[in-house]
Amino acid sequence: MIHKKSRREESMDHAELTRLLPAPGDAYLSLDRHLVLEEYLMNEIQRTAPAPAPSRRPARRVLLTGVPVTAAALAGAFALTELTSSGSSDTTATTPPPVEAPVVRIEPGSTAQLASTVEHIAAAASARKTPEPGPGQYIYVKSKVSYLTVSHTDTDKSKTLVQPLHAREVWHSPDGKQGWLDEPGYQPKGGVTLNSDTERNVNSPSYDYLKTLPTDPDALLKKIYKETKGRGNAPDQQAFTTVGDLLDEQLAPAKLNAALYRATAKIPGVFVVEHVKDAAGREGIALAHVDQQSGDRTEWIFDRRTYAYLGSRAVQVKQANDIKPGTVLENTAVLERAVVDAQKQRPGTQGTDA
Repeated sequence: MIHKKSRREESMDHAELTRLLPAPGDAYLSLDRHLVLEEYLMNEIQRTAPAPAPSRRPARRVLLTGVPVTAAALAGAFALTELTSSGSSDTTATTPPPVEAPVVRIEPGSTAQLASTVEHIAAAASARKTPEPGPGQYIYVKSKVSYLTVSHTDTDKSKTLVQPLHAREVWHSPDGKQGWLDEPGYQPKGGVTLNSDTERNVNSPSYDYLKTLPTDPDALLKKIYKETKGRGNAPDQQAFTTVGDLLDEQLAPAKLNAALYRATAKIPGVFVVEHVKDAAGREGIALAHVDQQSGDRTEWIFDRRTYAYLGSRAVQVKQANDIKPGTVLENTAVLERAVVDAQKQRPGTQGTDA
């Protein structure tokens, strides 16, 4: 005969076990552990998930301390990781560990030379011979970049972590429908496709789309404000950011380039910073704008002699989110920009192997 325990007996057994076992640990994870697990999870998802085209410029993530992560959420994360990892091949290179962000002296800015500086930059852009990609060709841009990883950790709020400086190469077809991104350590080994049928606009332009934009600075700026309405922290900051994104990994006709710079001079809050270095260590002069909400300053850097665009930098200039002033949140340098005959082909090489 099988003796069946009563509910009361089961209840007493459970109570006895509770007294004998140690108290369960805190179900919440520290932000440090959360970030490690989040990074691992995202890398695992990236291995198999056909991601949409990565943005030209990764969005800055400002993570706040004290964000609780429950054990149940963690269990779900591991379950999702297991699902996305099963049957996948190991094609993702190991992501380099983040490094402490450099801290620089905050160079003062001024509007005194804004008009003349912008005119020099625009005139140089108009005179510069820009190659025009034809059917079957690709716009190629090689850069050195570093972007924000975490604003701080809950064990050391004085540290801001960024990616180590690394190479990034992109290829775009003139219509924007075909493309490729190679960013070792941050994308799957060999790169990822940028193919997309998305309708193009100022936030996601193609070369063909850029050719349709007005070259009158006032009309151009009006269109930028209209198409970026509701984005970013403030209209002026978003307009400035949008123009800057066009400079990094795209090719624009010479007349449009000049119009973009002249339009920028009309954005409230833009000023000149005399001495700035890009990610390659090249010193230049910059057009800059401060995001009043996040407290960081975006700088577009130009060669002081030729006024050619060199790269960009973002520096924290106001204390916010425990990021100390002078912290470099991101840094880029455009090393090469050209038109090539095939996807994954580099300038001066034959064939299509990257």
